Amino acid sequence: MRAVVATGYGPPEQFTLAEVPTPEPGPGQLQVRVAAAALNPADLALPRGDLRSLVELPFPHVLGNDFAGTVTALGAGVSGYAIGDEIFGHAVPRVMRTMAGSDRPSLGTGTLAEYVVIEAATPFVAHRPAALSPVDAAALGTSGLTARAVALTAAVAPGETVLVVGATGGMGTVLIPLLDAAKATVVATGRAGDAELLRGLGATEVIGYSDYPAGVDVAVNFAVPGPSLAPIAAALRPGGRLYTVTFPPPRPEWIGRDDVSYQLVLDTNATLGTMTDVAADGLRAYVSARYPLPEGARAYADLAKEHTVGKRVIVM
Repeated sequence: MRAVVATGYGPPEQFTLAEVPTPEPGPGQLQVRVAAAALNPADLALPRGDLRSLVELPFPHVLGNDFAGTVTALGAGVSGYAIGDEIFGHAVPRVMRTMAGSDRPSLGTGTLAEYVVIEAATPFVAHRPAALSPVDAAALGTSGLTARAVALTAAVAPGETVLVVGATGGMGTVLIPLLDAAKATVVATGRAGDAELLRGLGATEVIGYSDYPAGVDVAVNFAVPGPSLAPIAAALRPGGRLYTVTFPPPRPEWIGRDDVSYQLVLDTNATLGTMTDVAADGLRAYVSARYPLPEGARAYADLAKEHTVGKRVIVM
């Protein structure tokens, strides 16, 4: 089968389209013919070598975590799925099993491929609703789970002001409509050209990067690494709440205040939501670009270099 692979540690410009063996499902696993696969910045961490001190990556490494497709084979002991079922979700590389953060992790062989093998008994894979296209479903894998987890954890009350940092990305464009539905006042970071999109999603105000207001009730960070959170925390009122999805986890010295609360929110915690919940809640991601599989390496290079708006999706 064809797949977008990394053949060694390095930048996405080194990724290539290659022929690799088609993965076969083992006990408890599904083989899926991939219809669409979405890209995430986190996909670049393993082949870049960011986690090499924790896990050594075998090569060739098939890229991609998020997908939508059709079940084509069942491993022994699988229940709840049948050949021909349309499913979607996300599946992190198998080498990350110990870091997957769940007793039922979603592991896979890489989704930027014609076929992927995933675990069946995980809350991070679900049947795809007919109203959700494969492209839209693939774009919700990581972004939908994370945005929903943040919304549940933050529990924003009507009338609260929420600063969203990294608002134009996949997670931000899913979260903003949720905050708007909660009747929050949303202040979103972005470029001047992003204003129409962000306001259309529900943002009340669009500001430049680092032009943070003062006295907000809640801040959500999708972009800034942990050691650089102090300016975002400074925008909070006393008693305000900061939620971040970036690593490393926040430390008191990085926040610089003892009168606010802060928390790392992980999408790998199934108690905060499953793919079935994402589908049932009618979440949608903003898809900004589509690429055919042979252009997967270029898609990742674009993701690494260009301003992020919504999701980039590979369409088979």
